[in-house]
Amino acid sequence: MATNAEREANFINAEEISPAVNAILGANPFVGLDARQILDTIGEFVSSTMGRPEKIASRLSQFGLELLKIGAGTSDVQPEPGDKRFSDPTWAENPLYHRVMQSYLAWRSAMLDLAGGVPQENSNGDWKRSAQQRFAVTLLTEALAPTNTLLGNPAALKRAFETGGNSLVAGLRNFVDDLLNNGGMPSMVDKRPFEVGKTIAVTPGAVVHRNELCEVLQYAPATRQVYERPLLLIPPQINKYYVMDLAPKRSLTEYAVANGIQIFNVSWRNAGPEHRNWGLDEYVGACNEALDTVCNITGSPDANILGVCAGGITSSLLLGHLAAIRDSRAHAGTLLVTMLDSSEHSLTGMFTTEEGVKKAIAQSQQKGVLDAASLQRTFAWLRPNDLVWHYWVNNYLMGKEPAAFDILYWNADSTNLPAKLHANFLELLLHNPLVAGTGPEILGTPVKLRDFTGDMYVVGGQTDHIVAWRACHRAARLFGGDAQFVLNSSGHVQTLVCPPGNPKAQYFSNTHLGEDADAWLKGATENKGSWWDHWLGWLEKRSGEKHAAPETLGSPRFRPIEPAPGTYVHQKP
Repeated sequence: MATNAEREANFINAEEISPAVNAILGANPFVGLDARQILDTIGEFVSSTMGRPEKIASRLSQFGLELLKIGAGTSDVQPEPGDKRFSDPTWAENPLYHRVMQSYLAWRSAMLDLAGGVPQENSNGDWKRSAQQRFAVTLLTEALAPTNTLLGNPAALKRAFETGGNSLVAGLRNFVDDLLNNGGMPSMVDKRPFEVGKTIAVTPGAVVHRNELCEVLQYAPATRQVYERPLLLIPPQINKYYVMDLAPKRSLTEYAVANGIQIFNVSWRNAGPEHRNWGLDEYVGACNEALDTVCNITGSPDANILGVCAGGITSSLLLGHLAAIRDSRAHAGTLLVTMLDSSEHSLTGMFTTEEGVKKAIAQSQQKGVLDAASLQRTFAWLRPNDLVWHYWVNNYLMGKEPAAFDILYWNADSTNLPAKLHANFLELLLHNPLVAGTGPEILGTPVKLRDFTGDMYVVGGQTDHIVAWRACHRAARLFGGDAQFVLNSSGHVQTLVCPPGNPKAQYFSNTHLGEDADAWLKGATENKGSWWDHWLGWLEKRSGEKHAAPETLGSPRFRPIEPAPGTYVHQKP
């Protein structure tokens, strides 16, 4: 059995070698896409391209000249630096394979050029149509890569020869298993080493409150003294809460407890079709109830609130609602990779059109939920090379098992989203009312984020593909109090799981928020290390005085029900 230290080392190595760890998109509502939608978009691309014969002629001419160079062996076409598909030496050393690679890359470049570069707004201010066409063409070009076939993948052919064909047998077995048990998608993670409450989500604590929607977890103090003002963490509704409580030394919850913060976690119930009418009112109401629980147990009149991803949207609506009713129980807020302004170009907003939203809402209403499996497939196809074809090659052509990564295990352990909540999120994305200042109405009160005047700490991820960091910067500007924005140098989930001690970790800080994100970055200071330490210093100043740590968990009103991580976290879709 591996020790914690060995397991930690394995996880760090896994992050360095796995494309998926850098590409998973985490927890945010999405419109979704299907094969017909992609085919229709490709049809639109073909139709629009045919209307530009001069561009077709120019690009075909360039492509033809490049093919002549490839045939003559004088082409300098090379894979992009981050493209690991062609890392096997055969692609460089074998003349035939080298020409196959170059021909594919030249064709791919021609197709993407015809689809346009970075999506631009048209005369109507709409960038989404061109973004959708480029995305659909990308799906097509990545699917037709030679590396996705046995004959076109020299590494797979060599492995088949070296194993006497056993790798092909193992690959077929993996394919059948995924067909039967994983919706036909290649598995991204070996789940066997993980068990919630045993190897991950292990910070000691107890369930101190439970209602239909959620459990509230209180964590046992690890210091003799604790800060008087507690912290309530509100996770996304589409994933399990324990992304903030992964393996020891990789858990923000453990980190906060070790530094004297009284932290409480919301753990959402896995919704079923019978919960189709749970919407933002119900979820914000559950957070309000959790806040009441936290204040009662700690004896503090108020608490700090931390919202993660889609949970950050819920948290923000709670802050706006409390401000509207002049309830002072929320002292300061933290938002992690949260998009409150959907006007920034992003994968989240690309398919968020009137037509797309209407279709997505109808589908989830029919089922009662946006089911976890559908959402997982959608997220995977948004990053096809890293989240689909990498595992297609690894699992089926190479006949290998996917590796055991804690983050990927969490990513696969997703939950359903109630139909009404799904619709509410999509309406926020489509109409952007939090920026316009027109609502929405939550628990009978109009929400204006500007009315919350507590301090805010907002974190974005520089390479986040689903919540653009500039959108996170805009989110910090929506509140009425002093806001600090911090930019982590990595992607969506790696921004959340960023423990101190990682020599590659870095973040940017600038106390002057300003109105322009690029100007903020230009004036920012680059810091080595984890933003966790920076945030802790900010949080400690807003957590009051220290007093003796409580000897027991809960209170007479909220007695412990069972040990953490509770019951709801174990529910499957």
